[in-house]
Amino acid sequence: MTVYTPEDYSKYRIERAKETIREIQDHIDNKYWNTAINRMYYACFYAVSALMTVNSIDISSHSGVRQKFGELFAKTGKIDRDLAKHFTELSEKRHKGDYNDFYDFDEETVLRLYPVSQRFIEQIEKILEK
Repeated sequence: MTVYTPEDYSKYRIERAKETIREIQDHIDNKYWNTAINRMYYACFYAVSALMTVNSIDISSHSGVRQKFGELFAKTGKIDRDLAKHFTELSEKRHKGDYNDFYDFDEETVLRLYPVSQRFIEQIEKILEK
């Protein structure tokens, strides 16, 4: 039986984040705006999960991840506050897009958020490399 370390899980999750952020371009090309928002959120969520795992922080809910991320990384200056706010914005938009009927995102919103999501993941990857 293989035993995985927190570093193994962290590496796996950051790779999932990078894979997911790359797939968003296909959703943009096909004008799947809600799906693009959903995948942006999950790409960033996977990156934050990698950060939590390598720091031995075990959280079982999305809201718990956002709260701990803000507390331990945004408020302490370990990650840029604007990028931390971006994660919260994505979370709110993903929730609306997934659960509210007749709630559709547009190209402008997706194209505004996509490069910020890429920077978010890049910054977390740099933190993990330290």
